[in-house]
Amino acid sequence: MKLAQFDKFCRDLPATTYVNQWGGCHVWKVADKVFAIGGLDEGEEFYTIKVSPWAFEVLQEQPGLRPAPYLASRGLSWIQHYEKPGLTDKQLKDYIKKSYDLVLEGVSKKKRRELGLLE
Repeated sequence: MKLAQFDKFCRDLPATTYVNQWGGCHVWKVADKVFAIGGLDEGEEFYTIKVSPWAFEVLQEQPGLRPAPYLASRGLSWIQHYEKPGLTDKQLKDYIKKSYDLVLEGVSKKKRRELGLLE
């Protein structure tokens, strides 16, 4: 997946916002909470996503994936896809959507309603 495709996929999820921060990272948020980060490191694309604790244990052992720098070291379940083979584009999209859903679970019903995510 290219960074432009990552941005489009994240932009198409409901009520998302984009911020360019942390040295040029493409940071995607829902309800002001980060759910995905993309960027370039020495010309190579990387994508960072929140995962369940179970998925974190499984994914961190896969080639091309690692515990996300900074986030995982603070005890958070975030994985970074940083090189091939890593995740396929379809898998990455599925995990981005799961990350979005995980983040939304921590958002109050009132806030989700304000964002048009609840009736």
